[in-house]
Amino acid sequence: MPQPDLLLTPAGPGLAPRHHDRTGPTGPTGWGAAPARDPRGGRRTASRNPYLRLFDVPGARAFVVGNLIARLPMGMFGVSAVIMIAAAYGSYALAGGVIATGMAAGALTAPWIARLVDRYGQARIAVPATVHAVLGHLVLVLCVHEQAPAWTLFAVTALTATAPNTGGMSRARWAHLLRGDRDALHTANAFEQATDELCFMLGPVVAAVLCSTLFPEAGTLAGAALFLTGVLIFAAQRSTEPPVSPRTAAGSPLRAPGMAPLLAVFLATGAVFGSMEVVTVAFVDGPVAGPVLALQAAGSCAAGLLYGRARRTVRLRTCLAAMAVLMTMPLLTASTGSTAALAAGLLLAGMATAPTMVTGMGLVQRLTPPSQLNEGMTLAVTALLGGIAAGSATGGWAADHAPFAAFGFLVPAAAAALALVVCAAARADARA
Repeated sequence: MPQPDLLLTPAGPGLAPRHHDRTGPTGPTGWGAAPARDPRGGRRTASRNPYLRLFDVPGARAFVVGNLIARLPMGMFGVSAVIMIAAAYGSYALAGGVIATGMAAGALTAPWIARLVDRYGQARIAVPATVHAVLGHLVLVLCVHEQAPAWTLFAVTALTATAPNTGGMSRARWAHLLRGDRDALHTANAFEQATDELCFMLGPVVAAVLCSTLFPEAGTLAGAALFLTGVLIFAAQRSTEPPVSPRTAAGSPLRAPGMAPLLAVFLATGAVFGSMEVVTVAFVDGPVAGPVLALQAAGSCAAGLLYGRARRTVRLRTCLAAMAVLMTMPLLTASTGSTAALAAGLLLAGMATAPTMVTGMGLVQRLTPPSQLNEGMTLAVTALLGGIAAGSATGGWAADHAPFAAFGFLVPAAAAALALVVCAAARADARA
C-alpha cells in the first residue's frame, strides 16, 4: 500500500495514535467522558471549554502541575548559562559553544533514556536520570564560579545530558488517557505546546532577573532545584502513568515511513530556537533581555491556545511557510536599533512556532507505535535539541563577528527557510 504524504497531513482530528478507546470504572476518558464526580458526591457539569475539559480526566491536574514545575527550568538553563559564562569569561561564542555541547550530548542520550522509560516506566527511570542531570548543572556552576579552563565547561555540561524528556512523558500520559478521542488529543497537544511556550516565556525572565539581581550563577541553581522538585512530583502520580510496554521486535521509530524527513524539519526548526535565544541576548545585552526574548514565547503561547480550539487545522508545510515569513520580523525590527521594535518583531515571529510544533508533534504521534511513544516523541525532541545546539553555536559566532548589529538575526531567518525547503523536498520525494 502506498504511504501517505505524512508531511502534508493536517494535525488534529486525524492524528490520534492508533489505539482502541479506553474505558474505566467511570466510563470513557476524554471528550466522551462522563461528567466528573464532585468530591461532595454530586456530578459536575462538563465544561464547554476544551482545555478545562482536559482536567476532568482523573489525575490530570496533579501530573500537569508537577510537569509544569519540571519544565520551567527548560526556559531558564540556556539564558542562565549564557549570562553566567559570558560574565565569567567574556565570550558569547564560548557560552554558545558550551550550550551546543550540552544539547548535542542530550540529543545522543535522550532516545536511550526514552527507550528505558518505555520499557521500565516513567517514575523508575526519570528520577535517577534527573538527579544525575542536576548534579551536572551544579558541577558546571562550580567550574564557572572558579573560572576553570574553558575545556572543562564542555566536558562538564555533558553530564546534564541524562535529563529526561518531561514534555514527552506528559504527552505520553495524555495519549494513554485520551486513547481514541481525536479532538481531545489535539487539544491536549496544543495545551502541551502552550505549556512549553509558557515555560520559555517565563523561564528567561526568571533567569535574567535572578542572574542580574543576585549573582550570575543564581539562575542555574534555581533551575536545578525546580527541575528536581517537579520531576519528583510528576513521578509520584502513578495512577496516570502509562503502563510499561513489553519488549517488541519492532525496530526504532526512525524506520517508520515519513519519520526521517519529519525529524529533519524538527532539526531545522530547533536551529531557529537556539539561534534566536543567543542572538537576542547578545543584541539586548542586559537584564531586559529575558523579558524581550519572552515575547516570542508569548506570541507562540497565544497562537497555540487558539490553534488547539480550532476544529480545522492546517498542513505542516503551511505552518512552516508562515514561520519562514514571520522569522524575518526580528531581523527587520532589530535593524532599526530599537529594543522596543525588536520586542514587537519577536512577538509576531512567535505566533508561527506553536502551530508548527503542534502539527509536527501530532504527526510524530501518528507515526509512532503506542509501545514506543516515549521514544518516538523523544526522537523529535532530540532533533530539536540537535538543531538548538547548531543554532546556539552559529548564533554565538554571529553575535561575536557581526558586521552590523542585526546580523545575528539572519541565522534564525535562514533556519526557518531551511525547514520549509526540507518539507517541500520531502513532498517532492513522496510524489516521485
